[in-house]
Amino acid sequence: MALSKALTEDELVYLRAQFMLLEPSEDGRVSLENFRKALARNATDAMKMSRVPDILHAMAPLSYRKMDFEEFCAAAISTYQLEALENWEQIASTAFEHFEQEGNRVVSVEELARELNVGPTAHSMLRDWLRGNGKLSLLGYTKFLHGLTLRSSNMRHH
Repeated sequence: MALSKALTEDELVYLRAQFMLLEPSEDGRVSLENFRKALARNATDAMKMSRVPDILHAMAPLSYRKMDFEEFCAAAISTYQLEALENWEQIASTAFEHFEQEGNRVVSVEELARELNVGPTAHSMLRDWLRGNGKLSLLGYTKFLHGLTLRSSNMRHH
């Protein structure tokens, strides 16, 4: 969420276009039904054979929730794509400022390790991500955004 708040309207143009394809309701929100309809309209054979229908089925419990543009951005933003931008460092530090105000709380090394799905061997590295007050530092925050790479590289070693 903090990352999406750090982006300019120009940088969000593509995501806004995708969001509009989901045909949000009057209140600017989309439901699971919007996703279903958009996928049905644009379905390819590859999608029909893929796990997309299963994924949508698995998301059924979310059908009572509606998602606004900010939530959509938070879910759709790719850290890897953003890193390719020249102003990535600026985006990351602006996002960190939002995170600092709204989401940064005291977290334990064990909790971080669980969240990233890494074992005790990673604890010393994760300790470097935390400041003395037990909150993520800017370094820790940007590393945490890469949690997926940690997760996937960790999976291969098992």
